[in-house]
Amino acid sequence: MNDRIKTPAKADELVITRIFDAPRERVWRAWAEPEQIMKWWGPKEFTSPSCKMDFREGGKYLFCMRAPDGKDYWVTGVYKEIIKHEKIVFTDSFADEHGNAVPGSYYGMGDDFPMELTVTVTFEDIGGKTKMTLKHAGMPGAEMSDMGQGWNELFDKLAESLK
Repeated sequence: MNDRIKTPAKADELVITRIFDAPRERVWRAWAEPEQIMKWWGPKEFTSPSCKMDFREGGKYLFCMRAPDGKDYWVTGVYKEIIKHEKIVFTDSFADEHGNAVPGSYYGMGDDFPMELTVTVTFEDIGGKTKMTLKHAGMPGAEMSDMGQGWNELFDKLAESLK
């Protein structure tokens, strides 16, 4: 089961809730282990050739998404809060391949795209399945739809990787 639940959001906050047919610990590991992230990170048709992470509060990550045309897109950030099996809060910035934050314009985003956003992911057990809610805060309205589509495509791949 891969239910999508729409949640009202603030004007600058994208909120996506999904129900995965997998136990909470398994969905958690999909976020906490590099080899798991590489199975689903990136929209449909993208791959994840690189995933470096220090999964602890204050630790950094650097993930790569490779488009079908071979172009790489990098993101980086810092884990701000980790409550095992319950919550992950991290910053989110576009980056170059060395992990240096770059403006969204580096990848063709609008000039109003912030240098750093905040992502909160919560996990809730619902009878052997997992309700996962993602909040991506600080999002410019013009980019909200594209980012929402991208996250939903990632989560479709996440659901497949949990089978």
